[in-house]
Amino acid sequence: MDETVNAGDIARLADVGRAAVSNWRRRFEDFPSPVGGTASSPLYLLRDVESWLRRNGKPFRVSPAERLWTRLRTADDLKLGEALAAVEADAETFEFLHERYLEAHSRLLNPTPPEVVEVVLATTDGDTVIDPACGTGSLLKASRARNKIGQELDPVSAVIARRRMPAAQIFTGDSLRHNGVQVKADAVVCDPPWHDRAWGHEELVGDARWTYGLPPRGEPELAWLQHALSLAKPGGLVAVLLPSATASRRPGKRIRGNLLRAGALRAVMTVQPGRDLWLLRNPIGRAPEHIALLEAPGPLDPNTRVIDLLDDDVDLSPSRRSGTDASAYLAAQPTFGLPPLPELQQQDAPPMTTIGELVRAAPGRHVVTSPTGATYEIDPRKLDPDFLEGVLRAAFARTPTGSTRLDVRRTQVPSLPLAGQQRYGRAFAQLKALEAGLDEAATLVRLGYSGLLSGQVGPA
Repeated sequence: MDETVNAGDIARLADVGRAAVSNWRRRFEDFPSPVGGTASSPLYLLRDVESWLRRNGKPFRVSPAERLWTRLRTADDLKLGEALAAVEADAETFEFLHERYLEAHSRLLNPTPPEVVEVVLATTDGDTVIDPACGTGSLLKASRARNKIGQELDPVSAVIARRRMPAAQIFTGDSLRHNGVQVKADAVVCDPPWHDRAWGHEELVGDARWTYGLPPRGEPELAWLQHALSLAKPGGLVAVLLPSATASRRPGKRIRGNLLRAGALRAVMTVQPGRDLWLLRNPIGRAPEHIALLEAPGPLDPNTRVIDLLDDDVDLSPSRRSGTDASAYLAAQPTFGLPPLPELQQQDAPPMTTIGELVRAAPGRHVVTSPTGATYEIDPRKLDPDFLEGVLRAAFARTPTGSTRLDVRRTQVPSLPLAGQQRYGRAFAQLKALEAGLDEAATLVRLGYSGLLSGQVGPA
């Protein structure tokens, strides 16, 4: 069967951004015609694309792994996972194919974003780690634990996880109804299926795992939370990704209260809009008097008294903490001010390059950090650090809502001499300061609303 590629594949082959491929389609009448796909994601014959790139003098490279992926792509979309599981390839090639598979089926598979994986693993450690809903194994594979154990309902995903981690134990089956893991772990990590309302409520009413209360029918997240705790050794760490609503929905308040009283819950941390990381410990010893409610990833410093949370709602939302402290509004009000806007004006677009080219052309030891925590080592005499940080922040700010992946290194940016980069860098730095000021303003507005509503502050 003929090998096909989409616009993203073409961009990778030619080492350009997707925008460049879109421009080629519009500007060149001889650009290959689609042979399938959809209007928003057409497919092209790889041989036609290769011929067109050669005719137009555009360098490209089709690696053996990329060519193997194009052959896999000819399979029915619903059977792509089976085709991947059956492919014969070395570990490096299989990881490349797995990454492409996740990109092609990101909505169906809902993979844990890499930046969230890093946060989860930074909060857990130990010799043995378990993931009771491991998918294709991303959390387990990233873990440094010596013994890795997982279970996955989807048999195809379970096979892929085994291929990625030959030394791990991966069980196939419904972890809630038929737990295959018979050992206890130093750490349990889990990004469970959130929307499965047929999780077995009727069958598991008297289950011994419900130490903190029977999970309501509409709260499968609290079933997964308690299942994860049951897999941990006494004192073992548990990190579970849950929708933010789990922290405040009324049906789950009894379980949340019992987790607090027992000392099982240590922190709730917002890691993405609408997504919280719950950090727990299979309790031993005395329950802590404080837990951490964090609106963003950061040090796990306990900042909220447990006794203050044990009210009628048992609301564990990290945002509740900043929204109830009237003293914070009074302290910030006298000194608050927004930085000025940078003076920007319209201009003709300069030549463009990619972030990857910028970094490759300026290797050095000065470290610039992206919004996801990725680091780039550059020579500031060749590449302005403020410019690089600015284009990285701008690239992520432009990512469509709901997207979990961004090919940063292929993002198109202005190609400028160092002096031009420095001018841009100063403007980026002003925008960054303004952005921080606006975040502070939003926090101040929330505090003001809350303080006025509660009567803790009033008009002067």
